Order: sequence, then C-alpha cells, then structure tokens
Amino acid sequence: MADYEVADIELAQRGQNKIDWAWQYMPSLQFLYNKYRNDQPFKGAVIAACLHLEAKTANLLITLKKLGARVAACGSNPLSTQDDICAALAKNGVHVYSRRGMSTDEYFSNVRKVLNYKPNVIIDDGADLVATVHTEMQDLIPNILGSSEETTSGVKRLKAMANQGVLKFPVIDVNDALSKYLFDNRYGTGQSVWDGFIRTTNMIVAGKTVVVVGYGWCGRGVAMRAQGMGAHVIVTEIDPHKACEALMDGFRVMSMEKAASLGDVFLTLTGNIRVIRREHFERMKNGAVLGNAGHFDVEISKPDLQALADHVEHLRDNIDTYVMKDGRRINLLGEGRLTNLACADGHPIEIMDLSFSLQLESALHVYTHKLEAGIYPVPYETDRAVMESKLAALGIEIDTMTPEQTEYMKSWQE
Repeated sequence: MADYEVADIELAQRGQNKIDWAWQYMPSLQFLYNKYRNDQPFKGAVIAACLHLEAKTANLLITLKKLGARVAACGSNPLSTQDDICAALAKNGVHVYSRRGMSTDEYFSNVRKVLNYKPNVIIDDGADLVATVHTEMQDLIPNILGSSEETTSGVKRLKAMANQGVLKFPVIDVNDALSKYLFDNRYGTGQSVWDGFIRTTNMIVAGKTVVVVGYGWCGRGVAMRAQGMGAHVIVTEIDPHKACEALMDGFRVMSMEKAASLGDVFLTLTGNIRVIRREHFERMKNGAVLGNAGHFDVEISKPDLQALADHVEHLRDNIDTYVMKDGRRINLLGEGRLTNLACADGHPIEIMDLSFSLQLESALHVYTHKLEAGIYPVPYETDRAVMESKLAALGIEIDTMTPEQTEYMKSWQE
C-alpha cells in the first residue's frame, strides 16, 4: 500500500502555508507540544484518525507525529477535505488517504486503508473508524487500547454500541468535556455556520427569518449569532426544557410544521434523520435556503427534495437549487453536508485549539492507561488544564481560593 494517496502532491506548499498560519493561533496545542516533546510520549504508538482534513486538524496530526507516533489519517467528510492540506500532511510524514469530493465507496476504502496500519489508538470524528473496526475488522480489536470521539453524532453512535454491549474497547468522550461543548459547539459552530452561509450565498442575514432546528449547544450558538446579525430567529425543538430555554433566550418557538412557511433560512443541528422532509418542503416559500450543521447529511431529506423537484440547477458553487413543479426554488447548501466545513473552513482556529488539545490529551490517556471497554469522560484535571493553558496564553489571570475559602467549601456547619 502506498504511504499516502492525495489528489495532487504539488499542492503541498500552499497547504503548508495554511498550516503555518493556523499554528500561530493555537497556543494550547503549542503548550502541549513543548511540554511533551522531550519525553516523546507517543513513541511506539500507531494512531489512526478520521477527521476533517483542514489546517487546524493538520497541526494536531503533525504534533502527534512529532511526539513520536506513526499517524495515518483519512478525511471524515468528502467536502471538508482540503487537497492542499492533504498534500502538506503527506510531506510531513503523515499517511493520509483522502481527496475532496471522494465518493462514498472511496471514503470507506480510505477508512479501511487507515485501519490497515493496525492502530493502537483511534481519534474519530463521527465514529466511522470505531464502527468499521467492530463490523468489518474485528481482528484489530485486541491491539486497540482505546479511542476518542469529538462529535455529538459520534458519541450518540458509541453510546448505542455501549448500551447494546458491543463496544469492545474504551472511548474518551471528548464532545462532552467543558472545554469542548461550551466553546467548540456553541461559539465555534455559531460562527462557522454563518461563515459558510455568507461565503456561499453572498446574502445578508439581517432582516431574514432564520429557523434553527435543535437547541442543543450548537443550536444555541447558531441562534445567538443569527440574532446578533439582526435576524428574526425561530427555534424548533422536541425537548420541552430546551424549548423553554430558547423562549427565555428571546426566540420564537414553534413546531417545524408552522415554521416551514415562515423561514427564509433553515439550519439543522439535531443529529437525527429527516427533521426537514416532504411536508415541510411543500410549505416553504420561494427562495428558502437550507443548510445542515449535523455531522451526517441525513437531517434534510434529500430524497424527498429530489422527488418534489422538476429539476436541479447549479448557479453557484456549493448550492443545489431544487426547482419545484410549482416554480418555487429551494436552495440546499453543500449537498446537505456540514455547512461550516463543506462551504467554509470550519470552526475558528482559536476554538479548535481547545478541542484538539483535548484530543491529544485523550489519546495520551488511552495510550498510557489500561482501561476497560466503555465510554469515559475527559478527566476533569485534563479539561481544566487545557482551559488554564488557553487563559495563560492570552495573558489572563483568574482568582484562586484562599486556604480559608477552601476549608469553608468543604464544611457543612456554619
């Protein structure tokens, strides 16, 4: 097997320039590199990663290699893979197998190629590496010390595996670390989804009615940024607590059935399937724009949209315009894949600095600890240390409790 398979190795310098730019703004990852580089803690490790292959991710993968690991990586989404980044990774000695626009068959072929390196640590984004090991390559399981997962969609799959008793090795749930979901999911998604929307459509947000489907941490971020740019925001939810929270945050809350005829822009952030489907498309106004920020392209029912359309037009990159039989036009961004990555560069650098620092520490934790099969949280000390390193890099000092305060917090008597 070739050491790498990329679209064009001649793009490497352009990719390296992007990687070098991002590295300047990743102080937490720099801190960890400087902390561990003399010890080479990943010496002997083989790490398999399935991630969005762009500049911030590249810095994680290169750092892992510099800390002693052999690293093999594939892209976790056909439209988020950047060919120049893949070329630069190959030049840096990472065994990378991906290209932008790869087919589904190519995607899973690349997953298998990465797993053929026989990893003992996995870093996943959506749980496809872990799922493929369990369904097709179970002979690898005895050699795998553990995995880490950074997406809500991936954690959902892993919890289902654990509940069914089929998960055969430990997984660190990076997604639910405080340093991840409070920042990556909320502020990262909030900014990057609108970055993708604005780059792709060249349309204004102010004055539009935006329907945010799902009010988890990602939905909160997208709704907050939409409101900040002057949009009228409607939230749809299935959880009464989250619906009430959205209401008290100042948003209108209603069912998708009612919202469908009101929205100018629809953004899905649920992790579930077919949350926008035929009966909703039938109610939408002419010119509605649809985007998805869930990991998989299943939230907006493309088969229903295709069945209702007379034909599809392509007037701008990353926009499919479905022309309905009644003349209405419904626009789908990025083939219904992750709008923030298919149509832009993903989360801001400073946000992914936190998430990838957690990924590095989680990979090190599973590599250096013997854990039983199951799902584990990021250790609190690790989570706190990552945030402390970020604040220190920004020159921000926070208070610490005095000995008297520490003792008071431990007591139950006044």
